Amino acid sequence: MSAETRTKGFPERTIRQVRLDCNRAMIRAKFCPDMSEVAQLRCIDDRPETEQAFGSQLWYFEGLGVDLSVDGEERRHRVFGVVEYSLQFGLHELIEDRVFDSDVQREQYRHFYERGAHRGRWYHPANFWLLAGLAVVAAVWSAILILRPLVM
Repeated sequence: MSAETRTKGFPERTIRQVRLDCNRAMIRAKFCPDMSEVAQLRCIDDRPETEQAFGSQLWYFEGLGVDLSVDGEERRHRVFGVVEYSLQFGLHELIEDRVFDSDVQREQYRHFYERGAHRGRWYHPANFWLLAGLAVVAAVWSAILILRPLVM
């Protein structure tokens, strides 16, 4: 646990849960659970829950990931991970966990986190084509329904 985490005063129960989720992230990244370890853990963003919105926390961890090849050879990797939580009614809800090969990749995830993941972009070209296709299909169906009684 880093000094930054200790100074914020997170409950020991929270630290244990975050450490467990970090270990699960390492396992999902296909690293050996017995030989891999989380070395450093710190909360880099702590947004408290308010009356209007849920809170969130973003935790960074560094560690050593060990993967075993088919021939039994151990390959050690320095890994950089992130665990994201939503704070809902005082409970930590795991949103995302990832393990990266470099600190740069992890920082890119942080920019994604800070920007917000679910902001829609209506001016995307795919939306234009979807609307155009919908208009064409609606026009064809309308023509079929209008001209159908005339043909019979």
